[in-house]
Amino acid sequence: MTEPRLREVDPKTLKDWIDQDRAVLVDIREADEFAREHIEGARLAPLSSFDAHDFRGDHDRVGVFHCSSGTRTAQAAPEILRTGFAEVYALSGGLQAWKKAGLPVNRNRPAPLPIMRQVQITAGVLVLIGVALAVLVSPWFMTLSAFVGAGLMLAGITGFCGMANLLALMPWNRMRVPEAAAAHG
Repeated sequence: MTEPRLREVDPKTLKDWIDQDRAVLVDIREADEFAREHIEGARLAPLSSFDAHDFRGDHDRVGVFHCSSGTRTAQAAPEILRTGFAEVYALSGGLQAWKKAGLPVNRNRPAPLPIMRQVQITAGVLVLIGVALAVLVSPWFMTLSAFVGAGLMLAGITGFCGMANLLALMPWNRMRVPEAAAAHG
């Protein structure tokens, strides 16, 4: 049995649909990604809390879903196809393709970096500190680097990243997404 696939629409055609009020654009990235940059008029419906029933009032229009590159949208196709739109599409190439086509995005440069980039930076800094302290002070500091490596390995295996959850609680990551951008049912 093959997995259901979403039909794709190119950025220029989608822009025409949006201008004609024919399409509902749904951004399935997480709130921190959306806060940093998003397509004007896109609704936020993060994949982590996605509910196919949130779009009942929009079934008379085309539903177009997107993420950053199209990968998460393709993976979420079975859930997206249950939204009830008469026509459902994925934005081919996601937000990256939209920007590459020269189409406008709302950018909020002061918004925090996406959580996973923060995890990568923090993990890298902790590993470097552990190695430097192991060389300069005591070999026991190598346990810091080993601890970070074990945490990253566990996150990769289980999908649970304690460092990401901890970073999400930091004050700079408590940015609110405008309610108008949230999906409504």
